[in-house]
Amino acid sequence: MTGSPSEAPATQGVDLERASRPRPRADKGVYDVEIPDGWQQGRGAFGGLTIAALTRSIELFETNADRPLRTLSVELPGAVRVGPAEVLVEVVRIGSGQSTIAARLLQAGEVRATGVAVLARPRAPDAATYCELTAPDLPDWRSIAPIPSGVLSPVFARQFEYRTVGPLPFEGGPCARAQGWVRLRDATAETLGDAAYLAALLDAWWPAAFARMTTPRPVGTVAFNLQVVGSPRGIDPAVPFAYRAHTWSQVDGWLVEQRELWTADGRLLALNQQTIAIIA
Repeated sequence: MTGSPSEAPATQGVDLERASRPRPRADKGVYDVEIPDGWQQGRGAFGGLTIAALTRSIELFETNADRPLRTLSVELPGAVRVGPAEVLVEVVRIGSGQSTIAARLLQAGEVRATGVAVLARPRAPDAATYCELTAPDLPDWRSIAPIPSGVLSPVFARQFEYRTVGPLPFEGGPCARAQGWVRLRDATAETLGDAAYLAALLDAWWPAAFARMTTPRPVGTVAFNLQVVGSPRGIDPAVPFAYRAHTWSQVDGWLVEQRELWTADGRLLALNQQTIAIIA
């Protein structure tokens, strides 16, 4: 999470669904997206918004309704600016039970983001279901005051509600971890159940590595890998999600971070690994 406290306040009324909504052209696999003001992270758009636009374009392109998104791998080589963008979607392979689909987001004729998704039907109905990760042990979200809107410097952060239990950024702590509760302020039951929403939530929190730093450093995600293992559909949109992150390694100004998103009742929804670069 980067940016300056002097950045302008977020534009009201442009929610995540509209901000990342692809509009199909007559040519199959070509979509228009309008990146709005109010979602900036430094000079470019919030990475989670870009990833949500790619995800929604891929999901619109997929015609098999029984194939939800399972995994998504995204690279973010350039900043996406406020204004029009074009998303090009193409088939990598369509199998009997799995679709592999690629997408590129372009601005000014240049690729600014690219991703490959796997969408697949359920497999092996007789296989056991389990999770060997333990849910974060967090205080009840209602007992933690949210960070006031506008305190966090990136413009896009005003769109989210954060309830952190620490460690806090830039305290020079002994471990690179972060955890707490997070939700989109304008979430509705209709927008809660898709993979794009999960991706945006996982990208919204500041890097866990900030807990070890003593001063702010500008950073940027260059690779984003998402595994969707559950669905938030049917959950009350007013209830935030439990979040936990750990930066495993920092070498040569490159961070590798693992993030987790859970329901309030302890069900794992998604895992996310990011490669993050310290810009300066």
